Amino acid sequence: MKLIRFGEAGKEKPGIQLDAGKRIDISAFGEDYTEAFFETDGLDRLKAWLEKEQENCPEVSQETRLGAPLVRPSKIVCIGLNYISHAKETGMDVPKEPILFFKATSAIVGPNDDVIIPKGSEKTDWEVELAVVIGKKASYVSEEDALDYVAGYTLHNDYSERAFQIERAGQWVKGKSCDTFAPLGPFIATKDEIKDPNNLNLWLKHNGEQLQNSNTSDFVFNVQQVVSYISQFMSLLPGDIISTGTPFGVGMGFKPPRYLKPGDVVELGIEGLGTSKQTAKAYT
Repeated sequence: MKLIRFGEAGKEKPGIQLDAGKRIDISAFGEDYTEAFFETDGLDRLKAWLEKEQENCPEVSQETRLGAPLVRPSKIVCIGLNYISHAKETGMDVPKEPILFFKATSAIVGPNDDVIIPKGSEKTDWEVELAVVIGKKASYVSEEDALDYVAGYTLHNDYSERAFQIERAGQWVKGKSCDTFAPLGPFIATKDEIKDPNNLNLWLKHNGEQLQNSNTSDFVFNVQQVVSYISQFMSLLPGDIISTGTPFGVGMGFKPPRYLKPGDVVELGIEGLGTSKQTAKAYT
């Protein structure tokens, strides 16, 4: 299944995107895509409900805004420098174990919403990333069992303000958590739709120029490894997001660096997970 949420910001309703691209409203199911939904076998219950009720679900116009495909999770855990090529372009060493940092969930927006360049920012950057959605509580799980705890996958642009992140004191979270810095979607593809999350093409364009073009096979630590690793330090709750890092081609890696300006357009996509598009706007 492909889970979507649609409608005005803050008033989104749950839906499904069918294989042919048609979108349907499943509000009659009576639940949104929350932690409780994933925790109580919501995917299986929804699948059974659709077998009986799908034909009665209203169609959603392709012109309708898409929101983030799940309700705000308890946390977004990100993996830093998780592509060999990206670590090289930043001049940093390839990590010996996963680098973890958090991104505030208040940064979450819809896949095609504007990205707001923060007040005082001169170094807002892009990062196409595969995001993993957790399906059930994960604590001290093995790599062998890790995918059993995954509900699905979605597209994430892990926007970053590099001066906030790197040049100022403290942790990376400051440069990662500005409002609008976590567009998610267009949908969550359940894990049965993605044959191998560790072998997916992903790309990003800036003003029509392709700057990121890679494959998750370049991971330093694959999906199973990061799910297991994080679960050694904290419980991952249903609906939590793990953002698995970005490949080479971020603005910081160019000489001279290239950062977002008002009016810039960023387009990105991952094989099997659709595409998204954000227009940069200045903070007002």
